[in-house]
Amino acid sequence: MSDQLDTIIIGGGFSGIAAARILHKADKKFILLEARERLGGRTHTKHFKDGKYVDVGGQWIGPTQDRMYELAQEYNVSWYETYNQGKNILDLNKTVRTYTGLIPKMDVASLINIDFLLKKLERLAKEIPIHSPWTAKKAKAWDAVSLEVFVRKNCFTSNCFKVVRAGLETVYACELNEVSLLHALFYIRSGTNLNNLLSIQDGAQQHRINGGMQTLAERIAESFMTSIRFDSPAKRIIQYEDYVTVKGDHFSYDAKNVIITIPPVLISAIEFTPALPLYKTQLIQKLSMGIVGKVLGVYDKPFWRDQGYSGQVVSDEHAPFQTLFDSSPADSSYGVLLGFCIADRAREFFSKDQDERKTIALINFSKYFGETASKPIEYIDHCWADEAWSKGCYAAYYPTGAWTNFQDALAKPTDHIYWAGTETSSIWYGYIEGAVRAGERAANDILIAS
Repeated sequence: MSDQLDTIIIGGGFSGIAAARILHKADKKFILLEARERLGGRTHTKHFKDGKYVDVGGQWIGPTQDRMYELAQEYNVSWYETYNQGKNILDLNKTVRTYTGLIPKMDVASLINIDFLLKKLERLAKEIPIHSPWTAKKAKAWDAVSLEVFVRKNCFTSNCFKVVRAGLETVYACELNEVSLLHALFYIRSGTNLNNLLSIQDGAQQHRINGGMQTLAERIAESFMTSIRFDSPAKRIIQYEDYVTVKGDHFSYDAKNVIITIPPVLISAIEFTPALPLYKTQLIQKLSMGIVGKVLGVYDKPFWRDQGYSGQVVSDEHAPFQTLFDSSPADSSYGVLLGFCIADRAREFFSKDQDERKTIALINFSKYFGETASKPIEYIDHCWADEAWSKGCYAAYYPTGAWTNFQDALAKPTDHIYWAGTETSSIWYGYIEGAVRAGERAANDILIAS
């Protein structure tokens, strides 16, 4: 089989692109199969006719996400500071108030309670072995309860619960009763610390990519675009003794190895011969995707800055969005308000038609920033659960029992099949950084074995 490929990569998100980059630099012959007509996976930069753009998918990078900064530098892609000046807004119990800093202005008992709870989560997360969370001393106990059980047990005021709930739903992209405490603690440890996950300044939301996050994905892939096949979902993978065949509706390729980088929820749609190990298939069946919608209003300018506002809002369950941010470009040539609609709020919001969603969104934007917010030049919303080739965002989450029962079954190679995607990364799980690290790890494992 002289024309046999070295590797077939399934998925053209950052994990697949990162794997392809390593193999390309090693002069290996590969093909990357992408089901969509674009690169970027769970990142997607939407462009308007007048040159404006918005990121409807992953958009931020921050401290300790070393590979993202290194790749941006290598491919001459610049970044800029997320706007983080002025007054923030807390919408609590149907009352809107302003504050500065990370912690909202509210009653003293609730503030003390929030500080206590967040520090306790941080302290417990430090006990998690980052590469094997199931080996933590209290792993079984932590994996037996949901994050919500822990939060409710440690919240002593209703205001504390409401604010913490909104913040943690934004971090995990699910209801707190859907994720195990062990996974929540691992996620914090994986992302360095909880303050990092929650913060803009010195946190995971510190920087944006000029031109949008998809710009970086496309720039990395420029040198191997001829090896990418779009609109090519893999339907069947057959493993033989010394090679693998990957089939789709109109193609069939043979290779020595395969790297699968797609979200776990999509793996079940592929027919494997022989079948995948039981531990892997059962874990895949248990991993649900987070549900995230991004709701964006585009304006002639970021007018809220002139009013002294940062564009940041935290809202309790009475509002459709957990959080809002200023998502404007570096030059402030136009303004973008971004609302995060997550978990049950997303299910409710995106059950309505677009006209109704737009009306609801603009009423809420106006509540915070005045009449001007009701008149955007563009409105766009996007629910990642509706995307056939993602089925959710930011990532898959581990429910109770999954880590201790199945451990690292997802990431373990299966003969000629190597597994990547952000869900297989110990570092920055759920983030683009994790996706890149996982893709590079899988590609390097193949090079070492060859």
